[in-house]
Formats: sequence, structure tokens, C-alpha cells
Amino acid sequence: MPLDLRPLIAADHTAVLTMECQRGVVGDLSTVPHLRDAANSRNTFQNLGRLCAGARAAGVRVVHCTAEFRPDRAGSKANCRMLAGARPGSDHVGVGSTEAELIPELGYDAVRDIVVSRLHGMTPFTSTALDQIIRNLGVTTVIATGVSVNIGLLGMVLGAVDRGYEVVVPTDAVAGVPLDYADDMLQHTFKPLATLTTTDAIIAAWRS
Repeated sequence: MPLDLRPLIAADHTAVLTMECQRGVVGDLSTVPHLRDAANSRNTFQNLGRLCAGARAAGVRVVHCTAEFRPDRAGSKANCRMLAGARPGSDHVGVGSTEAELIPELGYDAVRDIVVSRLHGMTPFTSTALDQIIRNLGVTTVIATGVSVNIGLLGMVLGAVDRGYEVVVPTDAVAGVPLDYADDMLQHTFKPLATLTTTDAIIAAWRS
């Protein structure tokens, strides 16, 4: 029998979380074009845009988890190879920069959507206000979306599970590289942690 998503993702206790869906990460100003191209090949951001629109229509909160840097990199630490590429003096994905902006496919709603940014680390829950904000909204289920399956999204899912949330992952609204590796990650790492489904199934559950 197909899983009935309706009680799991009911509007009164669910939030959609997007991970680093920013112009300087996977958009037109991306510095990781292979990740952007992988996402585009699967229509990831079109699906995520539909998911965000469906969430807003259903009264589900959309929360965007973003990364950004101060020009002097204060509060950040280059303690891994990925973060070592962000050098002092560079304004890429800087606070308030065009690179830090959300990609347009998300249809950002400045009135209802919430943006939780961080200056440090690789994951959205660690030492940010994300947990307290969504807990104060009565959220018990999070729908984890965005990039990348390799690192950031995995950190989001683990962080949510560790804090007691139920997690749902629409596999067509996430991306990682290489594509076949990301698919394996979803089946062998994400599946024991989260309910895997699709954008269409989530929207249909909200509409019903």
C-alpha cells in the first residue's frame, strides 16, 4: 500500500527547509557548476519551486537555510578543504551580496518565508537559530531539500533527526554529484533516516 503522507506532513506541524539554494552556490553565479548542472539535469530547482509554492498554498512554512561570509571572514573558519576556498577579501557569497541571494526558482516570499543564515560550518542546525525558530512554530516534521546530498543536505537530515524531528526528503528536489553516487546516497544513507518520496506526492497530500 502507498504511504499516506497526510498525517506526517500536515500543515500545522511541517516546514520545508531549503539548503543553500543560492545564486552563488547553484545559481547563475555558481562556483560549483558541476553541482548546478547535475541539479538542472534532474529539474531539481523547478521541482523545488513547485514544492515551495505548494507549501505556501497549504499554509506550510518555508525556511531557507543559507551560507554567507563577512568580507574579513570573522566568525568563519577554513578548517576543511571546502571552506578553505573562501579567502579573506573575497566578496563571493558575502553578506548582502547578489551571490548570497536565493535562486529565483524558489519564488521567495518576503512576508512569510524565513531565512536562517550562518557564517560558519557546513550544516544548518549547528549553533544557528534554526532549531528554536521551527520549534517555536510547532514544527515536528521537516521536508529537507536543496544541496548537496553529499554534505550539506546529509548534515541537515542528521541534525533534524538528532533533534527529534521526523524528516521527509523529496528525491526530485535534492541534488548531489556524481548523479549515480547521489542516488546511492539516497537509497543507502538517507532511506534509513527519512521518508523518501516525490514532489508530486507531497503536493497531492497537501491538496487532499
